[in-house]
Amino acid sequence: MKFRTGLLLGAAFVAGLALGPVSQLTERPISFLAPAWAQDAAKPENSKAETYRLLNLFADVFERVRAEYVEPVSDRDLIENAINGMLTGLDPHSNYMNGKAYRDMQVQTRGEFGGAGMEVTQENGYIKVISPIDDTPASRAGVKAGDLIVALDGQTVQGLSLNDAVDRIRGAPNSKLGLTIRREGAPALIELSLTREVIKIQVVKSRLEGGDIAYLRVSSFSEQTDSGLRKAFTALKQEAGGKLSGVILDLRNNPGGLLDQAEAVSNDFLDRGEIVSTKARRPEDGQRYNAKPGEITGGLPVVLLINGGSASASEIVAGALQDHRRAVLVGTRSFGKGSVQTVIPLAGNGAMRLTTARYYTPSGRSIQGLGITPDIEVHFSRVDPLPGVQTREADLKGAITNKGGTAANAAPTRNDLPAIAKEIPTLPPEDWPTFDLTKPETDFQLQQGIKVLRSMVATKRASQ
Repeated sequence: MKFRTGLLLGAAFVAGLALGPVSQLTERPISFLAPAWAQDAAKPENSKAETYRLLNLFADVFERVRAEYVEPVSDRDLIENAINGMLTGLDPHSNYMNGKAYRDMQVQTRGEFGGAGMEVTQENGYIKVISPIDDTPASRAGVKAGDLIVALDGQTVQGLSLNDAVDRIRGAPNSKLGLTIRREGAPALIELSLTREVIKIQVVKSRLEGGDIAYLRVSSFSEQTDSGLRKAFTALKQEAGGKLSGVILDLRNNPGGLLDQAEAVSNDFLDRGEIVSTKARRPEDGQRYNAKPGEITGGLPVVLLINGGSASASEIVAGALQDHRRAVLVGTRSFGKGSVQTVIPLAGNGAMRLTTARYYTPSGRSIQGLGITPDIEVHFSRVDPLPGVQTREADLKGAITNKGGTAANAAPTRNDLPAIAKEIPTLPPEDWPTFDLTKPETDFQLQQGIKVLRSMVATKRASQ
């Protein structure tokens, strides 16, 4: 039986659930002793004698806690905390999920779950918002990407595991949740209140821009993403009378999701070539994914929007389309999560999410800790990030190293950008209107993306 897990990039939890690239997995039994020891027997620190000594140390601590801790504590709590500590100590994206958290994750990947509607991770003891999900209680309450949640319903999140904090964020529909937030640039803590609800994510939103441009916003990569994108594109094509000129693919603040959906969306815009490859600890476990004929747009020009909240599966799509020069990327550098997590069911005891591979763009780049650099840099606003503010994968404690990619690991040199690229401003003018979600004309990055796309369309027509 195959499990589709949130290509979480391993980075974000949606109202308590992880998103990010998570590969498709085959359930299998876990052998904890012989296989690993046999492979690493040559390493002195991993000898059987040393391992037994360390297991005795664990048993000694376990018994002392059981006997002497100030209050009684269940054996299950101790063991689950120990397992989670072992996994979270590896990197920011490995962790243990008890039965409830695992079931929640499976529900989330189907695109429907209960809670506040935001992707979060943990940073320096606080809960950090990767991005609020469109049209959810979190987004309507004013939660923003980069916010640090320091308290829930007036109680500090310090000392809570990410799973525990997520459990508190989630709750029964119509119940209230208070958030205390520390926000970049704000002089004081911000108090927000929202009402929880069942989150049914519309992962693809679409509209016509100017009557002939298909605008497709993908908010996450769940099981419905590829089918939703294809359906939305077909509807826009019909609405435009079959006369679409180009496509804007908006992956801003998209934290990731299922690996197979990232492959499928990439394949929608590619007719051939590699989409992504993965390298695991053992060379034979590496995989390569290639596009198949059947590009859905008929070769229309494409502009792809990214920002610091674009992570994991979003970066796979962006890297594939950039390396194949299928799209021009506009925006700011992406999150930089270049690892793949495998969700391994533990019979009757939830599951473990374990980082098992790095992934690479078609040109061999690893974007781990680096992110995808856009072809045309355009910032959302004129506000500069505060020094020391941690916003990307490289800033997370314990992030794995960038390893095994091409020597440069840099964005490809583009000689195919439209002439207008040199005229696109990096920052909006001082009098640019305040962003309003209901008014696309206030979205500076989008408007510059449309200018670039119009120029691409004109160039294509001139060459025909």
